[in-house]
Amino acid sequence: MSTFFFDIETSNQYVDLFLNKIINRGCTGMSIATTFMLVHGSCHGGWCWQKVTPLLRNRGYKVYTPTLTGLGERSHIVRKDIDLNTHILDITQVFEYEDLNDVILVGHSYGGMVISGVAEKIPHRIKRLVYLDGYIPEDGKSAFDLIPGLKEIYEKRSMKQQGKEWLVPSYEPQIWGVTNPEDIAWMRNRLCPMPWHTHDQPLRMQNIQSKKLAKSYISCTDFKDFHFMAQRVKSEEGGVWDYHELKTGHDAMVTIPNELVQLLLEISIKQ
Repeated sequence: MSTFFFDIETSNQYVDLFLNKIINRGCTGMSIATTFMLVHGSCHGGWCWQKVTPLLRNRGYKVYTPTLTGLGERSHIVRKDIDLNTHILDITQVFEYEDLNDVILVGHSYGGMVISGVAEKIPHRIKRLVYLDGYIPEDGKSAFDLIPGLKEIYEKRSMKQQGKEWLVPSYEPQIWGVTNPEDIAWMRNRLCPMPWHTHDQPLRMQNIQSKKLAKSYISCTDFKDFHFMAQRVKSEEGGVWDYHELKTGHDAMVTIPNELVQLLLEISIKQ
């Protein structure tokens, strides 16, 4: 007779797999794979989710990590007229051509503006909006309007000396709380300048259906610059937001991918 021995770590992996199978099955027993779309922020690209994606896919989830026009592997097509609407269209096109519905749409940092714009266009295709230390838009306001002093910072940092005043170089990864030398080197080779008009274009938010969507906010508490966004979420009345915190810097998908994935899974099963 054969005997099987399981150490605690292996046992936990089997339990985790079993629970996730239960989560993703309906009453009929048919598999219902939850779909995540992860939208990056300024200067990043789909590459920034590299640590998160396999953790979700290995648990049976579908994951899309599109790169916004002019950034990441699409930086070769950067141009002056790229704006917020360009990036909103980037994401709505993925929904359309991949025929996606019931999606948990996650936006990191500036990605919060993008996913909000997508929700205005196709709210019926979205299950929940998740803002990962993200910009929380207001009707008729641009990113510059939302964040005090950001426009002046971008003006000083713009690449005007190179004749490209419409581009703003990335910060160093350490600004976002990344401390691992390997992560810093990996990010430095991939971060790109941000097109100016992504931040000066106002977002109109008038779709009644998009306002009804479930919303979660994840605050990265070690990144002080966005504490005012988290405070705004906590101060809103009526239980509009599902609020969470992670003790890490701004780029949680790089610094603590396991903790982030666990939180996303918990959020994904909320009604």
